[in-house]
Amino acid sequence: MKIIARDIPPRAAWALEQAGVHPLLARLYAARGVRAKDELDDGLARLLPPSGDHGLKGIGDAARLLADAMAQNQRLVIVADYDCDGATACAVGVRGLRMLGAQQVDYLVPDRVTDGYGLTPSIARRVKERGADVLITVDNGIASVDGVAEAKALGLTVVVTDHHLPGPALPAADAIVNPNQPGCTFESKSMAGVGVMFYVLLALRAELRARGVFDAATQPKLDPLLTLVALGTVADVVRLDANNRRLVAQGLKRIRAGQMPAGVAALFHAAGRKAPVATTFDFGFALGPRINAAGRLADMTLGIECLLTDDAGRAAELAATLDGINRERREIEGGMREQAMLMAESLFDDSEEPPPAISVFDPDFHEGVVGIVASRIKDKLHRPTFVFAASSAPGKSHELKGSGRSIPGFHLRDALDLVAKRHPGVLLKFGGHAMAAGCTVDADSFDTFEQALAQVAQEWLDASTLTRRIETDGPLSAEYCRADIVDTLHREVWGQGFLPPTFSEEVQIVSQRLVGEAKNHLSIKLMHQGNPVDAIWFGHTEQLPARVLLAFRLDVNEWKGERKVQFLVEGAEVQ
Repeated sequence: MKIIARDIPPRAAWALEQAGVHPLLARLYAARGVRAKDELDDGLARLLPPSGDHGLKGIGDAARLLADAMAQNQRLVIVADYDCDGATACAVGVRGLRMLGAQQVDYLVPDRVTDGYGLTPSIARRVKERGADVLITVDNGIASVDGVAEAKALGLTVVVTDHHLPGPALPAADAIVNPNQPGCTFESKSMAGVGVMFYVLLALRAELRARGVFDAATQPKLDPLLTLVALGTVADVVRLDANNRRLVAQGLKRIRAGQMPAGVAALFHAAGRKAPVATTFDFGFALGPRINAAGRLADMTLGIECLLTDDAGRAAELAATLDGINRERREIEGGMREQAMLMAESLFDDSEEPPPAISVFDPDFHEGVVGIVASRIKDKLHRPTFVFAASSAPGKSHELKGSGRSIPGFHLRDALDLVAKRHPGVLLKFGGHAMAAGCTVDADSFDTFEQALAQVAQEWLDASTLTRRIETDGPLSAEYCRADIVDTLHREVWGQGFLPPTFSEEVQIVSQRLVGEAKNHLSIKLMHQGNPVDAIWFGHTEQLPARVLLAFRLDVNEWKGERKVQFLVEGAEVQ
């Protein structure tokens, strides 16, 4: 464990402070690359334009095809993905197309177990059976070469909207909108699938305006969809570049003002969170997991219907169902995590470092939860990790479905690509991003995969990348250790690539004890710059020395009407 303070460019921090930004925020923003106050403008006018010299490649073609289809009253069917990004992208697509005048809009979401990921030939056939004329993918499709070919052979018009990295060949769709496709100069390569679909709707509205369907005064407002765009963007853990931060900020503003779909309001209630003070944390750790749980253990149609309904009673029912499924997911995950961690830790002795990459499989693992468990192991051991479960799809019991999570400096999809090249046939299919990826292997090939991935990690990772590093914003001045400052920080947009503030400094430990039902959290009383502060380190059981360098985030603990600052410990380094 190495705790490192970020560089804070003094000129940038000074310029922001002079422009009226709170001194603490000025320092935090400067450390995250913000150089001028206008970069913090989150107004809709500052969003990158959909079209033009640096617009999204293919977006004009997509808009024209959709406008033509709507003019002919054709049937549009959206093929979604079974995670929160896919669910919100689907809901944005259905709601947005209807707002713009489409009369026939339907959707279909693959089943994680029986269908697998993306637009497969069988999904294309099911879309055709629904009487569709146009198939629109959201948050998938860029790697669906066979599925698109089948859809085209069936006479469907195909519009692919996605954000994942393309494979060696692009599908032969009528239009592809993906900031990561070759030749696309759109600046925000990190947009989530829901953001891409929102941009397609902006372009479609402009096309309909050009055709005289409505003018600037009569056109539908699409900004109510930004609540869903914000939720999907944060839940998919994409990098919050300037454009994504604006999308999220706009969604948060509307939720705090009470302007949100019935399903989002119901999910806030089910999660016990307060919409008037909504934060990105609520999206990532409260609402997102409840929607994701449907795709993991049940049917993502539940999540999508929750986001589509305008009936508050129906929304409450669906949100309660999703909350129940999420509780079940947590129980399954708890047992799996314990077993997987034991398996991972059995790969090395106490005196040894963990292997450069970790792969574990157990016949009893649930394939809907492998990604979460991989993330937990990766967090604890700081190694690229894959967790596999036996496929429960009919006729696929010999296949293992794996989900992986990575550490900085190890591009997981590229690593899988190298494994596939070195060991042809081991990977039946794979895909993903730098930090998260999935793959399918034959059960007999698991050992080969495990060794091959470890070999790639051995070659690509060195001692510094294998050492867990926590980047912090350095010491926290005692004057900012106040509940109102914590509230100010929580209102800002933080997330992947624009990490929430984490501070670090040497503190004196006064007392410490284990708390929680399983006694697996460390409750600490410490002295911070001469002032007593309570702290908690979740999931940590080892005692700390009397003086230690702590990395911590800020939170507020409310007890009997009193609000006190509490440190949430992220890590410790003995000096």
